[in-house]
Parts: sequence; structure tokens; C-alpha cells
Amino acid sequence: MGIADDAVEVRAQGWRTLAALHGLIDAALERALQAEHDLSVVEYTVLDALSRQDGWHMRMQQLARAAALSPSATTRLVNRLEDRGLLTRILCQDDRRGIYTELTPAGEALLLAARPTHDATLEAALHDATQAPELASLVDALHALPAPAGAA
Repeated sequence: MGIADDAVEVRAQGWRTLAALHGLIDAALERALQAEHDLSVVEYTVLDALSRQDGWHMRMQQLARAAALSPSATTRLVNRLEDRGLLTRILCQDDRRGIYTELTPAGEALLLAARPTHDATLEAALHDATQAPELASLVDALHALPAPAGAA
């Protein structure tokens, strides 16, 4: 194996480690959010993304990017959340073809109730991951990342 092959293998191993950590965290969050708040991780992600917007709304394509979903999957998800009264769709004032998705008061209340569960589960999953030698250095690297500007 040459140097180039070694570099490819190192990147591939890094990617597998990242995927393993993501899977561990995602599964823990899915269990906790479903059990305690009847929310999936992607539903929580959408509510959280909307709550972080000025005016609490986003265009559908922005929401699709924030949730890492296809446009059709985003539409189905928005339909489900709208049926539950957690968000609503409104027409864009300057572009009638544009549709915004907006958090409702019920969506905000559910998000506020679910956020402590999400945060505690994330913290516990990261702690558990440090017990696996192959994941510990990645968790340490995550903790070393600088906080985003304006974060408390």
C-alpha cells in the first residue's frame, strides 16, 4: 500500500468513526424524544431550526437543507407537523410562489419541553461514546470546537 492509499484509508476510517458516533447519538436521541415527547429526531431538528430564525419562519428549501431532507420528504414532514398543529405554512409576501414554514405556539411549547431531553440525551450519548476507545478522540475533538458566536 502506498502513501496515497494510506491517506485514503485514514480518511475512510475517520468517516467510519464519524458515522459510528452519529449513529450512536441519533439512536439515543430517537429513543428519548419518541418516548418522552412523541417526536422524531428530524421533527425536533425542524422545530429547532425554525426556532432559531428571526420571525420563526423559513422557506421550504431552507428547511429541507437544515433537516438534510429531499424536497418531497420535507413536504411530507411539514404536512405531518402541520396536521399536529406544530407549524404552519404561509405565502411569502414578496414572492407568491414562495412558501414559508413557521413555528406555531404549540410547536414552540413542544420544542421547549423537548429541548432538555434532547440536550441531556446528547450529553449522555457523548459521555458513553468516550468509553469506546475508537470514539473517544472524536468526542474530545467535538468538545474542543469553539462555541458559535452568540452562544451562551
